[in-house]
Amino acid sequence: MDLNLFTRTSETEWRIEPHGDMRVPAILYADAELVGDMDDKVYEQMTNVATLPGIVKASYAMPDAHWGYGFPIGGVAAFDAEQGGVISAGGVGFDISCGVRAMLTGLTAAQIEPIKDRLADALYKTIPVGVGSHGEIHLSDAEMDAMLTGGAQWAVEAGFGQAEDLERIEEGGCMKGAIPASVSDHTKERQRREMGTLGSGNHYLEVQRVETVFDEEIATAYGLRKDEVIVAIHCGSRGMGHQIGTEFLREMGIAAPAAGIVLPDRELACAPINSELGQRYLGAMRAGINCALANREIIGQLTRGVFQRFFPDTPLTLLFDVSHNTCKVERHEIDGENRNLYVHRKGATRAFGPGHPSLPAALKSVGQPVLIGGSMGTGSYVLAGTTESEQKAFSSACHGAGRAMSRRAAGRKWKGRQVVDELRDRGIIIRSPSSRGVAEEAPGAYKDVDAVVLYMAGQVFGQGSHQLAAFLIVQEQAGVRDTVDNLQLEDQVVDDH
Repeated sequence: MDLNLFTRTSETEWRIEPHGDMRVPAILYADAELVGDMDDKVYEQMTNVATLPGIVKASYAMPDAHWGYGFPIGGVAAFDAEQGGVISAGGVGFDISCGVRAMLTGLTAAQIEPIKDRLADALYKTIPVGVGSHGEIHLSDAEMDAMLTGGAQWAVEAGFGQAEDLERIEEGGCMKGAIPASVSDHTKERQRREMGTLGSGNHYLEVQRVETVFDEEIATAYGLRKDEVIVAIHCGSRGMGHQIGTEFLREMGIAAPAAGIVLPDRELACAPINSELGQRYLGAMRAGINCALANREIIGQLTRGVFQRFFPDTPLTLLFDVSHNTCKVERHEIDGENRNLYVHRKGATRAFGPGHPSLPAALKSVGQPVLIGGSMGTGSYVLAGTTESEQKAFSSACHGAGRAMSRRAAGRKWKGRQVVDELRDRGIIIRSPSSRGVAEEAPGAYKDVDAVVLYMAGQVFGQGSHQLAAFLIVQEQAGVRDTVDNLQLEDQVVDDH
């Protein structure tokens, strides 16, 4: 992307002044190299988002930003319903409430090493993966509606989770305001047998080793220790989220002209928040959030069962579970006034700082864990939200490395067996139903996650006080990864969002 399209206002902030139909500026957080490597579509989509009615402050993009559907992946935008603000299905994404869950094992990498092949096999056998994968849970109509209303709370009550997890899940494990009646029968049917499954694309269950601790105080508060092992789960709302997005994007696109909304891109289809359509989408989208929260709770419980076969006294406690494809009502200060805003985060994760009322007591003094996954063969990160981050991009951070290459291009460049063998030589075990899926998720298909995180948390690296979230800890894979197959039709640099 041409750097001359932006005005550079700091080490990490690039600004597009309002022009044409833009109502607010567009702001991108990254370094020059990351900006230069981005697709031109990121610029186009950032400026398009800035034209939407009721947008507040700016259209933002994180350093992992890349081309998405309507909104860039890594995009953040907030809208005021009282000023004609809109809700956009494209601004949430197709995999509603896709997110990351991190679980502490208390085990060392040395304890895992002798049994890692058997552990990988057991995880792969227990947790279904891949396109259209089905689990052992089959929901009745009543159970489906209860799950869509209750989220992870429903999973716990149904015996698929643990009550102590709930305070470590955003929204206490249940997104209020869900309306199961706003979800079509076809959507519910798609999800009926998909609870407790990982799905496809870049979703994974990964066993990781804590390699480096940068802040002992926060690491201790989080329960993270060097050389200990954690489990990271990345997945979302499966077929339900995709179907909700598909149906409402179509309906919003048709209804936009009658609502007086001029769309620079049909993929930006949206509806006024206070309209019947907007409220119906919110009810369905919140049901999709609960589906994802319940799904990750179930997978977490299945993972506990596998670990307890090998280590009977290992409880696997939850560090945190947070989504990166949502729209939520949050209070933020705008021009000295606290306002309720509808904050869209698409491929961007929440990063609340110390003292935020939504955080559990054990985390209030240090801030929210911000979970950033890397690609196969690279490190992942845990950051901590800061008070300063609340002033930038509505308390948001990047959610991963971000794709640098389309899945089709990656599939042409690498072979799945080649990737599996190369990673095996490094002690990283892959279990996947699809060789093609492994190739499409090869480490080289993603941006440098270290560079992305560096510019989310530059202060620790001597870059000044411009960070969005405080850099805390690096994690490296301990050698086991359940990856998934990946079937995509479009030749775009997009992911599951």
